[in-house]
Amino acid sequence: MGPVEGVEGIGLSALVAYLDELLEARKGSDFGPNGLQVEGRERVHKLVTGVSACGELFARARAAGADAVLVHHGLFWEGQPLTLTGFRYRRVAELIHAGISLIAYHLPLDRNPDLGNNALAARAFGLADVEPFGEHGGMPIGCKGRFAEPLAPARLVEICRTVFGQEPLAFLFGCESIATVGLISGGGQHELYEAIAQGLDAYVTGEASEWVMNVARDAGIHYLAAGHHATERLGVRALGEHLARRFALEVEFVDVPNPV
Repeated sequence: MGPVEGVEGIGLSALVAYLDELLEARKGSDFGPNGLQVEGRERVHKLVTGVSACGELFARARAAGADAVLVHHGLFWEGQPLTLTGFRYRRVAELIHAGISLIAYHLPLDRNPDLGNNALAARAFGLADVEPFGEHGGMPIGCKGRFAEPLAPARLVEICRTVFGQEPLAFLFGCESIATVGLISGGGQHELYEAIAQGLDAYVTGEASEWVMNVARDAGIHYLAAGHHATERLGVRALGEHLARRFALEVEFVDVPNPV
């Protein structure tokens, strides 16, 4: 998607300020910083979007002539070393040497009601009566809804496969006809307990820990792990497309495949 005629890109600070406001980045808590993580060129003409900050994404962004990279999973996380050595240095060096900025939004992009991973999934699933579901730091991060016509478990597996682009890991221990479902992209295993408490027929997230299968079976609920990476492609891609329409930006989504 190319630039808008007559306008030449956008200043980096203006772009970050727009995104901070759009995604309400300062609300709630998170596991790392949201917004600008590495500062590059002052003006952005070409933006590359991707799910997770990594060396391959940065190298491909540099080859594509990007001025900035926008990701869901940034470089800096709680509990990780603060020193830039080894592969951490090489990642940042790739950006700095190329003059590329890194912008990241984690939970703000999960929970956004228009461009968020979960809102987009709910629309793609065709859910009605969509409401917030699952909380972190006092703010909802996912959503839940109802199918207009209840469907068979096999049909829900098919929908996940189509929407997220890979075969889900499915623990189908619930009812024969699914009416209600909760959605939390990424690593939302622990919110399975909330889905059970709310009496949902099914719960869809990205990953499954070892204990999940037994809990789902004992509680009688369908649990589908559709891939952490796969469930979080939707938001950052849609956000990039939004920015291309809103500003004079060339935007390219670069997918670095990850089966997890």
